[in-house]
Amino acid sequence: MTVLDDRIAMAESDANTKRLDEWFERLERMPVPEGFRVEIVGGSVHMVPQRNTHWQIIRQILWDIEDRYGRKAKIFSDVRIDFPGHENGFCPDVAVLKESAKPDETGHWRYQDVEFVAEVISNGTAANDYGPKRTAYAEAEVPVYVIADPYQGRCLIYTDPKDGDYDEPTRVDFGTDIDLTGTPMDLVIKTDDFPRD
Repeated sequence: MTVLDDRIAMAESDANTKRLDEWFERLERMPVPEGFRVEIVGGSVHMVPQRNTHWQIIRQILWDIEDRYGRKAKIFSDVRIDFPGHENGFCPDVAVLKESAKPDETGHWRYQDVEFVAEVISNGTAANDYGPKRTAYAEAEVPVYVIADPYQGRCLIYTDPKDGDYDEPTRVDFGTDIDLTGTPMDLVIKTDDFPRD
């Protein structure tokens, strides 16, 4: 890459962030129904209700992470983080950031500090979680990406992103532990109590 390429990429990134900020400001003024999550994937706004099954799985994941890392760990649910690609303002179901992570000058968390993401599949957003979000997480070099699918009763675990993609995922059926001890997370997530839809 040349200096010019770097400057062009930085200008595009700044423009992307500015557009996302404008979108989210508008969305915050809208009467979004309580219990709905709003995020922007590839420039398209997605508004999805939080279902009981969805939340129960998120809670189980959060508990296991908190049991391992403590209450002061930087663990987030439904908090905006901008990821690479065209207008990707994601609000992951679960995101764990490095201990050293700090918000940038605009108050946003940086995708470069994300060590783990988990998304729980919803009917309306499954295509995003399996497609563009997976691609963006790989491009952002998120070391561990877990998809929990209550419709199929299984999880897909993506690790070690290379060249903007993940290798084939490890498949784990609900009821089997997700063993992440060989990853930067160094953790086991129990799926025994993950509900199914």
